[in-house]
Amino acid sequence: MSYQSVNPFDGIEHAVFSETTDVELDVALEAAEHCFKSWQHTTFAERAAIAHQAASLIREREDKFASMMTLEMGKRLIEAKGEVALSADIIDYYAKHAEHFLSTEQLLPATGSAVIESAPFGVLFGVQPWNFPYYQLARFAAPNLMAGNVVMVKHAGNVPQCAMLFEKLWRDAGAPLGAYTNLMISYDQINRIIDDKRIKGVALTGGLDAGVKIAAQAGKSMKKTTMELGGSDAFIVLEDAELDKTVEWALWAKMNNMGQCCVAAKRFIIVDALYDQFLEKFQIGLAALKAGNPMDSATTLGPLATEAALVKLLDQTNRAIAAGATLVMGGKRLDGKGSFMQPTILADIAPDNPAYKEEFFGPVALLFRVEDEDAAITLANDSEFGLGGSVFTRDEARGKRVASRVNTGMMFVNHPTWTAPDLPFGGIKNSGYGRELSSMGIQEFVNKKLVRVAAIDAPA
Repeated sequence: MSYQSVNPFDGIEHAVFSETTDVELDVALEAAEHCFKSWQHTTFAERAAIAHQAASLIREREDKFASMMTLEMGKRLIEAKGEVALSADIIDYYAKHAEHFLSTEQLLPATGSAVIESAPFGVLFGVQPWNFPYYQLARFAAPNLMAGNVVMVKHAGNVPQCAMLFEKLWRDAGAPLGAYTNLMISYDQINRIIDDKRIKGVALTGGLDAGVKIAAQAGKSMKKTTMELGGSDAFIVLEDAELDKTVEWALWAKMNNMGQCCVAAKRFIIVDALYDQFLEKFQIGLAALKAGNPMDSATTLGPLATEAALVKLLDQTNRAIAAGATLVMGGKRLDGKGSFMQPTILADIAPDNPAYKEEFFGPVALLFRVEDEDAAITLANDSEFGLGGSVFTRDEARGKRVASRVNTGMMFVNHPTWTAPDLPFGGIKNSGYGRELSSMGIQEFVNKKLVRVAAIDAPA
């Protein structure tokens, strides 16, 4: 595969990088294994000092990190700076809390004593996507490095310089060689590294097809995996929602990162009593967005990350319309240079329409009119995905009730699905398994070992 920086705003190629050779991969694996032998025995305080320094450095280098993200995948600069800050917060969060999260747990057996100890797995391999070039790395690397593991990462081919900056960040912060390794490897080498006996666990954030392949490959070697595979999140609006604020959140939930987010609102499920008013205001908000250079603070509509992503989204939209969906607005690429798509609304999507089941990764909103709360919940659950979702209502108790009935890994009431260092992130069904962030995220790749002490003459 190729590793190249192409600016999606103008299509100009800025840099191309060679793939890691097999010899270089072997050297990197050996360095990682060697590093783990000593890293696992460092204290939490020693690891935390390096992690805090990494967080401090990424904050100091905000402009460089953010502008590289905007150059390589087109994220608006203001959003890119927000991601840099969030990544720093995640690193600091685990530096501060890892020791507590992994402290020895005392059990209370009927006789004797017992504890559960937490020990790192070893060398971990992560495959990460382009849509959040630093946040995805931070939420994989920070907890696992603080747990005493070491990590090797294959980042997406269109953000190679972001990947290189993040690796350099850890070395500059004082991490030893092999603690964090960036790999520019081929698809064949992905299987090779998963099969390597030095790799003890595998984490993927990406699409369902990639998840199925990587989980199957890791399963052949009985290796633990975590999978975060995207979603088709429901944004439920009940008839008692505060309309104006709900529409503001709907616009943010759909267009943050140009809709290229696993937990972006993708299916807007609106109760009939509010549907027409919601649609009118939502359409006005989308139409007001202004396309331009994502480096410019005046730009509110940026490009998609790659031309291939734009072509795929246009194809999905056209297939949905051909199958009977109503094109309310948009549906085309914008004239001129760059990988821009018009903000788009599709409605009247029947269950046999391909759009009913697919994930639309970009500025395309699918609108559904439903009769009442029960119908909204039924529709929200009629999906092969189960990552996140949200419900809007003035009645907090009602919101909690609806949230409990929607089958996803995360539900938010009166706020779009989002992320924070102290909130667990992950899904069910085809959205994958395992959790990242919070106290749960650091537990995925540690051995929870029981140590039981009993009197020698105690009965079995």
